[in-house]
Amino acid sequence: MAAAAIDSAMEVVPALAEEAAPEAAGLSCLVNLPGEVLEYILCSGSLTAADIGRVSSTCRRLRELCQSSGKVWKEQFRVRWPSLMKHYSPTDYVNWLEEYKVRQKAGLEARKIVASFSKRFFSEHVPCNGFSDIENLEGPEIFFEDELVCILNMEGRKALTWKYYAKKILYYLRQQKILNNLKAFLQQPDDYESYLEGAVYIDQYCNPLSDISLRDIQAQIDSIVELVCKTLRGINSRHPSLAFKAGESSMIMEIELQSQVLDAMNYVLYDQLKFKGNRMDYYNALNLYMHQVLIRRTGIPISMSLLYLTIARQLGVPLEPVNFPSHFLLRWCQGAEGATLDIFDYIYIDAFGKGKQLTVKECEYLIGQHVTAALYGVVNVKKVLQRMVGNLLSLGKREGIDQSYQLLRDSLDLYLAMYPDQVQLLLLQARLYFHLGIWPEKSFCLVLKVLDILQHIQTLDPGQHGAVGYLVQHTLEHIERKKEEVGVEVKLRSHEKHRDVCYAIGLIMKHKRYGYNCVIYGWDPTCMMGHEWIRNMNVHSLPHGHHQPFYNVLVEDGSCRYAAQVVSRSSASPNIGSLGFLTLLF
Repeated sequence: MAAAAIDSAMEVVPALAEEAAPEAAGLSCLVNLPGEVLEYILCSGSLTAADIGRVSSTCRRLRELCQSSGKVWKEQFRVRWPSLMKHYSPTDYVNWLEEYKVRQKAGLEARKIVASFSKRFFSEHVPCNGFSDIENLEGPEIFFEDELVCILNMEGRKALTWKYYAKKILYYLRQQKILNNLKAFLQQPDDYESYLEGAVYIDQYCNPLSDISLRDIQAQIDSIVELVCKTLRGINSRHPSLAFKAGESSMIMEIELQSQVLDAMNYVLYDQLKFKGNRMDYYNALNLYMHQVLIRRTGIPISMSLLYLTIARQLGVPLEPVNFPSHFLLRWCQGAEGATLDIFDYIYIDAFGKGKQLTVKECEYLIGQHVTAALYGVVNVKKVLQRMVGNLLSLGKREGIDQSYQLLRDSLDLYLAMYPDQVQLLLLQARLYFHLGIWPEKSFCLVLKVLDILQHIQTLDPGQHGAVGYLVQHTLEHIERKKEEVGVEVKLRSHEKHRDVCYAIGLIMKHKRYGYNCVIYGWDPTCMMGHEWIRNMNVHSLPHGHHQPFYNVLVEDGSCRYAAQVVSRSSASPNIGSLGFLTLLF
């Protein structure tokens, strides 16, 4: 499979031969064509990279047309990897031939690494030391990621095992990059524009396989701003906000002019575009992801407020976020500039409630309790992000026991990136690692990770000695048990509980659905994979789901796979299912 899917590295560009005079009359006619025509032919899409390499070695004129920085190799690169073109500026000088070579090499390396993952023990989580070989990649990381995306986009249900591990590797790579960007972002001075940027980092981290960017989200918000300006023009054709240029941060000081902007915003957002607070499905993580808020036009108070705040600021209205208990709000100053202000000098805006403007008393009615003046104060970017991640953390704790707890793990990572010394969350993270419990085979790196967390907790808060001691004891007991399990597990097909296992180790087989030849090197009476793998491979669609024999097989292309033995409902004879069935190869 790998050989069929990957072009040989030697095939990309043949070495340029010594220039020779064209002998064929056809070639002589070809080189006499105008340069624009020749370039059009070479960029027509019918020629491969190998063809271009051969053409460029025939004579000086064709070699000059196929220069490394010219249109010909740029077109070859674009046709082969179109999604990468967004990373290049039209004004940049690019050696497209060299870029082609580097991208080709990265693709080979990516597939080699994915293939190596498929040969490791199948488990719920890729061994935590399994990513060490991708942390020191040569060449641009975007090339490596692009190849992983190409694997994921392979047609239909081909190469399911490769897709499974490509997804895990891509998830890991992107999350590490996003987390590093978030940590750097948190070190910057506060800026009102950064509320949206911080929210996008959270969105990206929880959805690393989605194509989410601040630029795209800002472009969608800019289109809403244009609609607001159109409405505002009908209210006041000379409104100063209409003269703002993209990227300007000017603020309007007159309350009446600010009010006109908010009226136009409310009309566009809630009447024209039908944005609304999601009361029917409030406890849904999608309500906190900014790209989903824009797609679904619904959210919860904090996400709706960030959208409202961003639009208002772009139009010159200086709204501020208020971390109000149970219901995030925005505040709009009504007092004179430079005066000493208290909480009664503000109007509070409920973006979740269609932009309704509230007094202090109405805010208390909204949540049904009296609160202190401190809770009406403005909060910085870090506090806003803390509340967003806290909401995700609460949702993560709601996940069912059959889930991967991915949201809980992601939200813990984000929270601890902002507040690394939160003892209770560190303790929760240690318990989560321990609870997931599928420890990497032949490696105790996850165990050591738990012990490191517990040691850090003990240093931060000696009062947690009891809880830490309990987890340390059980972790060490696990290590001792694993030491005793080093021996090879012996499973006998002759045993009564393994009577459904039809085939033995060493048999050469052919997969009925996918047609590959393989040899069995292991088997399980039922599927021993984790919930995530079972979902991705659609195992539940088989007649007996995961309650049937599965085989470890070595495929002729060198990869290792896990294939089902499917038995039909109507008979005891083997039959084909969603994952196919292994049949004896004669």
